[in-house]
Amino acid sequence: MTCTHAALRRNELVKLGFRYDNIVMEEAAQILEVETFIPLLLQNPQDGHNRLKRWIMIGDHHQLPPVVQNQAFQKYSNMEQSLFARLVRLSVPNVQLDQQGRARSQIAQLYQWRYNGLGNLPHVESLPQFQNANAGFAFPFQLIDVPDFNGQGETQPSPHFYQNLGEAEYAVALYTYMRILGYPAEKISILTTYNGQAQLIRDVCQRRCETNPLIGMPAKVSTVDKYQGQQNDYIILSLVKTRNIGHIRDVRRLIVALSRARLGLYVLGRAKVFMDCLELTPAMRIFAQSPRKLILLPFEPFPAQRKLTERSKDGEPMEIEDTLHMTHFVHEFYMSNVDGMRAAYEEAIEQYMETQRVLNPVIPEEDQVETEEQKRHREMVERKKKQEMDDKKEADILFEDMDHERQENPLGGALSAPEVVPDAPEGAQ
Repeated sequence: MTCTHAALRRNELVKLGFRYDNIVMEEAAQILEVETFIPLLLQNPQDGHNRLKRWIMIGDHHQLPPVVQNQAFQKYSNMEQSLFARLVRLSVPNVQLDQQGRARSQIAQLYQWRYNGLGNLPHVESLPQFQNANAGFAFPFQLIDVPDFNGQGETQPSPHFYQNLGEAEYAVALYTYMRILGYPAEKISILTTYNGQAQLIRDVCQRRCETNPLIGMPAKVSTVDKYQGQQNDYIILSLVKTRNIGHIRDVRRLIVALSRARLGLYVLGRAKVFMDCLELTPAMRIFAQSPRKLILLPFEPFPAQRKLTERSKDGEPMEIEDTLHMTHFVHEFYMSNVDGMRAAYEEAIEQYMETQRVLNPVIPEEDQVETEEQKRHREMVERKKKQEMDDKKEADILFEDMDHERQENPLGGALSAPEVVPDAPEGAQ
């Protein structure tokens, strides 16, 4: 449970006699210092002693700190410093994890410079999913330069509510392109650095994708800050700003943004603005090794069979110039592949229904075997129904007799039983 939830339920847990010896606190670097102590107080001491023996904190102080809404507290009291970060800063003995197993090694290079001696776990170098290329893409990651769209870059409809329509349309078009190739929707997330842009991307997705069962919505459309601690195979990242760096200048936010992807990372932004930022130089230097224009291989369906180090031999790569070019290409690409997509969709539905039939077979009545318990229950129900019918018949007879006795004669008096007159003797007049 979260620290806040633990505080809300403390009295209930104490009444239940909840006892524990160990606490494991995950994402400890993103928890306020005062909130960190709440889980330590969820049990009453016994004989004056607290039975807690071990407290394990797991976190990354190189990523985003706790969120403090009050600017005065954040600026003057250093309240955004977590206890985890404080202990690391004070050189309290700690264990430094020096191998990652989330992302392919090429993507991990984008943030390895921030961690001393960070290497890769063996499975990153051996599993096919990390060694095969991303279908339809010439590179596993790219920083894609997005020029002004309809004469506009970043906009600010209201204070601190930043949006970039060109990047939003580009991101949704790129997501649609991946879905046409066969990428699963649940494997793709779209992230951005501002709430306004996240809302705009959701609106574009709902208009272009949600009502189309062949495309659908991506797994998540969120901000980088809210997505900390999560991951997905493929990330499309919109940086929004075109006039200045904005709050991505905070290297901790950059590390979070670049480390969410496992297999593919495609960053949309004004390349020159971010390339010129000194704080981002180590990551931007790696991005600079690939072209600023998105390079596509639209003839390569998902999943790709070629290795990451191999060049595609099936056709010539395609270079995307800008947002308008991307949206027009994706529309034409969709129209040329819609029949195949529909057939694949119907086949997937049929496979799903077949799986459901196997998992939940319908047993014909003649093939059903009645258990002893079911038989006893059936006989009991039948006896009960028979008894109810017999009782109803007796009641009907009784009511008929009562109705007969209460019938009235035409003169207003009650009818009585007819008087029995003895037969007259023979010869009587």
